[in-house]
Order: sequence, then C-alpha cells, then structure tokens
Amino acid sequence: MRVVMFGYQTWGHRTLQALLDSEHEVVLVVTHPKSDHAYERIWSDSVADLAAEHGVETIIRNRPDDDELFQRLKEVEPDVIVATNWRTWIPPHIFTLPQHGTLNVHDSLLPAYAGFSPLIWALINDEKEVGVTAHMMDETLDAGDIVLQRAVPVGPRDTTADLFRKTLELFGPITVDGLAEIASGRTDFTKQDRSKASFFHKRAEEDLRIDWTWEADELDRLVRAQCAPYPSAFCFHKGKRLEIVEADVSQERYGGTPGRIFYREGDGVAIVAGAEARRGRNRALLVKRVRTEDGVELGATEYFTHMGGYLTSRP
Repeated sequence: MRVVMFGYQTWGHRTLQALLDSEHEVVLVVTHPKSDHAYERIWSDSVADLAAEHGVETIIRNRPDDDELFQRLKEVEPDVIVATNWRTWIPPHIFTLPQHGTLNVHDSLLPAYAGFSPLIWALINDEKEVGVTAHMMDETLDAGDIVLQRAVPVGPRDTTADLFRKTLELFGPITVDGLAEIASGRTDFTKQDRSKASFFHKRAEEDLRIDWTWEADELDRLVRAQCAPYPSAFCFHKGKRLEIVEADVSQERYGGTPGRIFYREGDGVAIVAGAEARRGRNRALLVKRVRTEDGVELGATEYFTHMGGYLTSRP
C-alpha cells in the first residue's frame, strides 16, 4: 500500500524504519519540529532525518490542519495513513482521506491509558503489564476499533526506561502486521469497551513532587517511573530541593510522622511514609541515591550524615 506516516520522536523513528523495510511504499512523512520541552528531548531520534536518508518527502507541522498540507496529502494519494506519537489533533478530513483510513499506534493497552505518558502512569498505578495498541483512528482520541494489541509484563523492579525498551520493540512489528490486516480487507476490528477507558494528561513538574503520606510501595513506583532520562521525583530537605534517584521499600516497619529521616537500613536510609505511619505498621521508603539542587549525586548514607529531621513536599 501507499503509506503516509505522521510520527515523532523515537516511536515514530522506529515505526518509519519498519515501514521502509516492509513491502509498503512510504510516499510522504509528516513530523513535528524539534522541541526544547524536557519530555520531547527524551527519546528524540529524528523522523525527519530518517526520511531524508531514504529520499522520502517530509513536511514539518505542529498541527496538521492547513490547506497546503491537505492538498499535498490528496496529491500523493495514500491508501492508508499511519500515526505514531503524533502530538496534536488530526482532523477528520485528514484521517478519513485514504481509502483505508488511519492506523494509530499507541503505547498502552487501550482502552486504558489513552492520552499521554501511559508508561509512567501505568507504572505508578502498579499495572502488571503494559503494551501497544494499533487501532483505527476516529473522532475521539485513542478510541477507535482495535486492529491488534500486544502486551509485555512489568517486572518487579522495572523502571519506565525498562518499559520503554520493552514496548519500543513492539512498534514496528505491530504496525506492519496491522497494515497486513487492513490490506486483507478486514473491517471487523474490535470495538473498545468505553466503560473501561481512562485518559491521562502529560506529566508536569507538580506530578514529580513527593507526598510522604503515600505508602512506601507507591513512592517506590513513583521513583522508578520518574527514572533517568525523565526528570526525577523530588522533595525538600532543609528548604532545598532534593531529587530521589533510587529507592526501594524497607524490610522493616517504621512508625512516626511521614517524611521523618529515621534509620539506616543496608545501603539506604529509611524515610517514614504513609498516612497511617503513626500506627507503626508501615514500610518506609528506603532512599538509596539522591541528587542535590546543584546536581551532585550521592548515596543516601553519604548524604544523610545524621538521622533525624524531615523531608518535606515543599520548602
């Protein structure tokens, strides 16, 4: 089939490479301009550069809603559009233009985790598996009929970077296999159960702030979700910002006030956590590595030279 691809960052790069290696003809690529946004500098392999290496015409757009782009899409006469990590709304007159519509590839197991940052939110929420969904685009974001869906397990100590690497391997194959389903003439794809749908927003600074009333296992997942190269989860110590780079859940139970710097355990320092910590039934967050506001990374036992005092959510 003649394919137009809308894509961005490493997800789009990996998808475009799979299309270029397939039997299909990529006739046009549409991608976003480079961005200095913190999250868009991560996993930033260039779709435009890859297209240029293969002599594929590329159009740069923030939003694909202008007449010039629409006219060019009509001229190249695609059989299908593929969209991967496209960051803005694609209007109906574009996604319905090709005979076979538009196949969108999203990094969650839809209908759950539609929208943004699905791997981070899924890890924070203790999901046991994550995955990728290829679905037909319709007027509601990430809500179209499912063509194919593939899952991978979440390991007990996985970070978001681990989940990225696992799910990235699915993007190329699910795109090419999804196009095979479409090319076969199938149209009886699986309707999404909207009663199970959830929609998440982009991560922002406030979403990284540690609330010590969360349980230790929840804070552990937050730290693993906000791993490098993402911005780290943070709190404050003596009025200065302190990022938690690595942590775990303590073996022992510690009671008291959430945020209390309590006790050395192994290679970490136990920080009291959880709204019910005063009852002495809670595990603590075992902080192992921190980063100070001037960028110095230290082991927790090196940074916390004395026990006592508090980590707080705000200065």
